[in-house]
Amino acid sequence: MTKFDTCFFERYARLSLISIVGKRYECLINEDRPDLQSPDHKSIGVEVTRAMEESRNAAKSLLKEMAGLQPEDSGGKCDRESNEDFERIISSGYGFGLQRGKYIGTKEYEYWSLAMPLRRIIESKVRKAGNGFYGSFEEMGLYIFCKDDMSDESVCRTCSYITDLQKGLKTGYDFLFLSETDSLYVCDLRKSGESGHAEIRRYPISQAQRKDFFINAIKNQELRKTAIA
Repeated sequence: MTKFDTCFFERYARLSLISIVGKRYECLINEDRPDLQSPDHKSIGVEVTRAMEESRNAAKSLLKEMAGLQPEDSGGKCDRESNEDFERIISSGYGFGLQRGKYIGTKEYEYWSLAMPLRRIIESKVRKAGNGFYGSFEEMGLYIFCKDDMSDESVCRTCSYITDLQKGLKTGYDFLFLSETDSLYVCDLRKSGESGHAEIRRYPISQAQRKDFFINAIKNQELRKTAIA
């Protein structure tokens, strides 16, 4: 049985950071503890995780949104490029049915079925960062894929919750990235100590961007498999 490649989501996160937040994230490589990190293992580290309902339908729905595909993309009206992109997604194993609701692929369910609610995810990740599990980085980020839409107020509460958990810890997160598939919240938690409130910016993610992130994450996976072979 082929080993499930969770690194796809980490590559997707990296691509979104480069495109939306800044080119300085181009240096990040996909390793472990944390998932994304600078080659020097000390400048930038980003842990990638997910928080969503533990169900097959939620997993399928989220992957569909991440791919930036509409139902018509699988029909006869789409152009050749869209058809090729759709077939690439399906063959990757992260695919999902867009025709008559048919479910295709299993990898996304295997991965997302491990998800936990946002609060528990944060508690776990903050605890691990605090005890040195991810090492020590000059800048540490936590990137969370969220299935449910979050209001600006709930994002503020989430930042405050992380800040409270990190009080007294030697190691913690400087940035929180909350991805809602159609938007990315970039939260500078370092500001919390100065003003009591994190600096939060919301960046929209277009359908075209989501599709680009998804396709390129798959391409990178294919290149990695070829190199290993």
